[in-house]
Amino acid sequence: MPNKEYAVAMARYNVWQNANLIQAATGLDQPTRQKARGSFFDNIEATFAHLLWGDRIWLSRFAETPAPQGGIAQSTALPQGWARFCADRAAFDRQILKWAHGVDSAWFEGDLTWHSGALGKDVTKPKRILVLQLFNHQTHHRGQIHAMLTAAGAKPGDTDVPFMPDQYNEI
Repeated sequence: MPNKEYAVAMARYNVWQNANLIQAATGLDQPTRQKARGSFFDNIEATFAHLLWGDRIWLSRFAETPAPQGGIAQSTALPQGWARFCADRAAFDRQILKWAHGVDSAWFEGDLTWHSGALGKDVTKPKRILVLQLFNHQTHHRGQIHAMLTAAGAKPGDTDVPFMPDQYNEI
C-alpha cells in the first residue's frame, strides 16, 4: 500500500516521464499535437492538459494547494499555449515532489473527505487509496499520450521504472 517512500518514488517517476513525453511532443507541431486520435480526451494536448488538471485537483485535496478551475469537461484546454503548459507542468511536478518529500508518514493512515464534482456528492476514502489514484491516473493518461505520440511518429524514451536515470532517483 502507498506510503511516503512510494509517494517519493512515484513523484520522481512523474517528473521523469512528463519530461520524457513533453520532449517527444515538443518535436511535433501544434496541429499534430491537436489532431484527433480517438483517445478519451481526443488528442495529445488535451490529454496532457487533463493530466495536469487531475494532478492539481488531487494535490489541492492532499496539501491544500490551489484547485484548478472548472470540472472534468473544462480540464482539456491549454489556455496559454504549449510553452506555458510545459513550464507549468514542470513547476507542478516539482510541487508534487516537494509534497511527497514533506508529507508526514502518519498522514497516509487517515481518510480524506472531499466533494466529487464527477459524482456530485461528498466522498470519503482512505488516503492511501487516493495517493494510489493520483499516480495511477498519471500512468493511465501518460500511456494514452505515449500511444498517440508513437502514432504521430514521435519517439518517447524509456518508461520502465527500473531504467529511471539516477538523476531522478536523487531528487
